[in-house]
Amino acid sequence: MTLTFLLNGECVDAGGLPPTTTLLDWLREVRGLTATKEGCNEGDCGACTVIVSDETGARPLNACILLLPQLQGKAVRTVEGISGPDGALHPVQEAMIECHGSQCGFCTPGFIASMACAHMNGETDHDRALAGNLCRCTGYAPILRAARAAENAPVPDWMRDDPGFFLAEILSGGPEGRGADSPPRAWRPKTTDELARLFAAHPHATLIAGATDVGLWVTKQLRDLERPIFLNGCADLQAVEISDTEIRLGAGLTIARLMEVIAQHHPSYAAMLRRYGSEQVRAAATLGGNIANGSPIGDNAPALIALGATLHLRHCDTRRAMPLEDFFLDYGKQDRGPGEFVEAVSLPRQPDRLRCYKVSKRFDQDISAVLGCFNITVKEGHVRAARIGFGGMAGIPKRATHVEAALLGQPWTEATIDAAQEAWAEDFAPLSDMRASADYRLSVAGNLLRRYFFEDQGAAISVQEVRA
Repeated sequence: MTLTFLLNGECVDAGGLPPTTTLLDWLREVRGLTATKEGCNEGDCGACTVIVSDETGARPLNACILLLPQLQGKAVRTVEGISGPDGALHPVQEAMIECHGSQCGFCTPGFIASMACAHMNGETDHDRALAGNLCRCTGYAPILRAARAAENAPVPDWMRDDPGFFLAEILSGGPEGRGADSPPRAWRPKTTDELARLFAAHPHATLIAGATDVGLWVTKQLRDLERPIFLNGCADLQAVEISDTEIRLGAGLTIARLMEVIAQHHPSYAAMLRRYGSEQVRAAATLGGNIANGSPIGDNAPALIALGATLHLRHCDTRRAMPLEDFFLDYGKQDRGPGEFVEAVSLPRQPDRLRCYKVSKRFDQDISAVLGCFNITVKEGHVRAARIGFGGMAGIPKRATHVEAALLGQPWTEATIDAAQEAWAEDFAPLSDMRASADYRLSVAGNLLRRYFFEDQGAAISVQEVRA
């Protein structure tokens, strides 16, 4: 494939390499840009953070799990490109020096990239912006001081890539080039229709959207992915449609964009997604990837199940829909045939009664031990409808149907909450693992229902405030 993008303001072609080559490896081994560091090589530590931008804006991404074909038509800035001409420093670089934010320096390039991207976007929630960057020297205080010190400085001119470049020189440049007789090593369809035809013809191909999970197949499992299909060119797969009755979310929607959309309708869902990975992961990971992966601890499924979401699947020109909870059959097994992919998720417009509670050992960037989502309708003092979705309690994301049944028609009182507690063991038989014991999980599930009740009665509870 011919892969053209901007690198630190220069138009480059990164074609001719295996499509699963990571940006990090290419930067260090081909371009000799070694300031971007390899730390965890799985998208957790942020040492490899770079800035990637296109006509939709700039975002920090982990270069270690970013595959080259995902960069077609975009602009990449490494820490070398964050510095200006003749060695001029970016305001966040100056602030890091003045505030003594770097000691051993290994993590510093990633911090600089995240801080410069946040600075470009006017982001002032530095705890949030830097949650995906790990440092073991400074204790973070001087780094956060540096971020605050640079807040009001203007964005340097050299950091402003011309957005016309993307459309004029790349996106209108036709298909990625290859020899007429050479079979493609990867595909990058431009529309969902093209994707549907490709995947039906090559049902064993690997679909790659954000690569936050698939990237680890490459970097950790050293898997050879035969002829992957990259989805980042399918703009229609990222569409959002909102009507009076329905919210339809394209499967290619990033978690960062999903947060923006869903916050207007169900703010508790958006607040839970604030704890989904890091800024870098949320900017890459997609809604469809999180669902199709089928993880029992995927954070989106419980919330969507509680909202009564419908999953839309497509195989070539055939489409089918199902309640989202029916998609998950067993651990590692979903109701999806060869060549079939997740096209969208839709959920009914409804009054906001949803509350999402994520329980994990760390507040930021941690995997859920238990995730409970509650959507309970109360009228005239009685429970008229209840949908409760959980992750971490079974081999699949699952509804608590027995607990729902124990609540339906009952008075909305603490006595009803007490009586419903026995039903948890009918719905779930959780495992004990490194994150939590089975007894703990069952106890937490019951406590989360109680928390929902107390919050509905007006009690103000904030886990983050308690933690602080």
